[in-house]
Amino acid sequence: GSTKELIESCCGAGQQWAIDNGECTEIPVSGMDGDICRIAQKQCCVSTVKENSCLAGMIAAKEGDACGPEESDPCGGSSYKQCCDCCNLGLRLRSEGKTCESNINLGYPCSHVMLSCCEGGDHFIHPEIKRHPEPLPTVTPEKVSETEDHNEALSISSETELSNNLPGDDLDECLLYGGELCQHLCINTVGSYKCSCFPEFTLQDDGSSCSLDPDREQVTRLKAEATIPPVSSPSQPILVVSLQEEQDKCKDNGPCKHLCNIVEGDAVCSCLAGYTLMADGFSCEDLDECLTGAHACSSRQLCVNTLGSFSCVNHSVICAEGFILNRHRKCVDINECVTERHTCQRREHCVNTMGSFQCLQELSCQPGYELKDGECVDIDECERGTHSCKVNFVCQNTEGSFYCESKQRCMDGFLQDPEGNCVDINECTSLPEPCKPGFNCINTVGSYTCQRNMLTCSRGYHSNEEGTRCVDVDECQTGVHRCGEGQICHNLPGSYRCDCKMGYQYDAFKELHYINECWNYPGRLCQHTCENTPGSYHCTCSSGFRLSYDGKHCEDVNECDNSPCSQECANVYGSYQCYCRQGFQLAEDGHSCKDIDECSQSAGILCTFRCVNVPGSYQCACPEQGYTMAANGRTCRDIDECAIGTHNCSAAETCYNIQGSFRCLSFECPSNYRKVSDMRCERISCFNYLDCQNTPVRITYYQLNFQTNIVVPAHIFRIGPSPAYAGDNIILTITKGNEESYFSTRRLNSYTGIVYLQRQVKEPKDFLLDVEMKLWRQGTYTTFLAKIYIFITAHAY
Repeated sequence: GSTKELIESCCGAGQQWAIDNGECTEIPVSGMDGDICRIAQKQCCVSTVKENSCLAGMIAAKEGDACGPEESDPCGGSSYKQCCDCCNLGLRLRSEGKTCESNINLGYPCSHVMLSCCEGGDHFIHPEIKRHPEPLPTVTPEKVSETEDHNEALSISSETELSNNLPGDDLDECLLYGGELCQHLCINTVGSYKCSCFPEFTLQDDGSSCSLDPDREQVTRLKAEATIPPVSSPSQPILVVSLQEEQDKCKDNGPCKHLCNIVEGDAVCSCLAGYTLMADGFSCEDLDECLTGAHACSSRQLCVNTLGSFSCVNHSVICAEGFILNRHRKCVDINECVTERHTCQRREHCVNTMGSFQCLQELSCQPGYELKDGECVDIDECERGTHSCKVNFVCQNTEGSFYCESKQRCMDGFLQDPEGNCVDINECTSLPEPCKPGFNCINTVGSYTCQRNMLTCSRGYHSNEEGTRCVDVDECQTGVHRCGEGQICHNLPGSYRCDCKMGYQYDAFKELHYINECWNYPGRLCQHTCENTPGSYHCTCSSGFRLSYDGKHCEDVNECDNSPCSQECANVYGSYQCYCRQGFQLAEDGHSCKDIDECSQSAGILCTFRCVNVPGSYQCACPEQGYTMAANGRTCRDIDECAIGTHNCSAAETCYNIQGSFRCLSFECPSNYRKVSDMRCERISCFNYLDCQNTPVRITYYQLNFQTNIVVPAHIFRIGPSPAYAGDNIILTITKGNEESYFSTRRLNSYTGIVYLQRQVKEPKDFLLDVEMKLWRQGTYTTFLAKIYIFITAHAY
């Protein structure tokens, strides 16, 4: 199409993206026809987002909310804050009784917003019931929605469920043909139109012409007689024209299209409200109230000009499915192929059509396939030799592709690299714990070994062959001592001592002389300590040792035989060491073991609900009712009492499982309703027109389950007619169960609304909300009622 049509189509796609997503950062980029479509989509989307943001700011100001910056705009420069602040200026002028005048210094749109809020007008006007419904429709209304994208929603499966069958959106002949059909007023009807006349005129037999009533004609004539001004002396009035001639000038409305009046003997034409006199002085043309600003539409509505008047409609219900309203209030086609709204399959090509699209079969195939006899068949890359497998690999064909399989298999402990070679696996780095504590991992070709850690012994000791403990180094035997000539080396635990040879000792003059046995043979008579006695001596041992059978040597005492430790004991040379089992730690006395309280040390990370300390370990516990321990032993799993039959609900009640418990619900239909399913009641009959509008045609029960830690505000329920039609409008009201104002409703568009949680529920609590939806469709209300059970439970463990 032309550039103009392309701009309108892509602009409509951008507007729709803004309505659906509320932002323009991730809008799909199209490269068709250069950058024309991309620019139109982007700019129209940005403009729509700004308009919606400005509208939200004006609503906030009128409802008394603070004009803080939006969460998505921390800098505070958004249209929301600007329009909210400027609307507050207009509201302040209005409250002070000042004249509502725009200020050009404020700029656009601030000046326009201030003037709109100063002049007043509700931001949302509910439609009024002014007449009974029209006869049965001759044209089916255009659908604006088909599928349900709600959590749950009231839906209308057929037109018979409405209070009355309603007329659809037919062709408006009056708007299409302008003033060609009727002399005065054209009124659109379902499938046709009818003509009407201005006040004081009568419709003629041809159904289109109008003539002045005879009574009105006489009044006009008499008025003309009384209003002829004097042009001479008061006693001699001179008539400019005769009464008959004046009457003839306005006969059959004279030369005028609307109203003809005699002024100073001449026929003067005028127009009815909503019209203005044209330059020829006879014809009347429609006054565009929307263009001149003389309309009374609210800021949340769109003004649509009509012949002699205007109408206020919501933004989202103007165009049929596949079209969108542009800035000139015209419905333009949405290019589904550009906006990715089409449903074409992988081998199909999307072609845009007016109001829809087509999917055409493609003649090309995906990679890995080739076209044969009009069908795409797989290419065997292995057979044709077009694969990329290397020497050590074998090609294996798959549907649409291939893979390379290695020719050789590697033994345990080896891994195959991309070239097909077998390389050793380093188990020391690949395994989480290849060796036990106390051992080092050493990688070998195809395997690994574990080597015990070397002990670090203090000076005078070295590790034994097993590497399990430190033993004394015999300096005397290894020859590393420093005893001089005439001295005897005597080994000691961790050290050694140099003694004089038997029978000698050094005096002050370094001369040797005899001593007693202990002095004379130190370290030789006794292994540890020698005590001299008259005429003899005896040997004693240090702590941790006992005298052996020869009375001279000392042997180690195994203190562990007497169980000095509360749990584990390890004997060492000359002493012992106490150890504790896992889950215990050694007390300050070095002998007893005390339990480790894992629950207090874990800071709540071991168990999701409650940690119970036991000797040497811990256990996780769940609430006594409603939960059972999961297989991991840490988390708690909700018990579905309804599924396993452990509830106490009667046969007439329905069991509904919630987190940690259950509820017994009873669903009964009121009088004049019949039960059509487990959760739905439908009205049997209604007695009069108002009764059909105000009593619900359907009552539906819903159950919702949330936790106390849910983040607010939280959208919990979406409601609306399905399918929706152009011209639909809904009103949502919570009629019961919201005494503490935990919940509220909000409209997303003219035919969709939500129920949301606006206050945090800190404790578990049950609610039963009655949410009433009134559907306005083609001049008639239909009422639906949703009874929503909402169970707020404690957060899951």
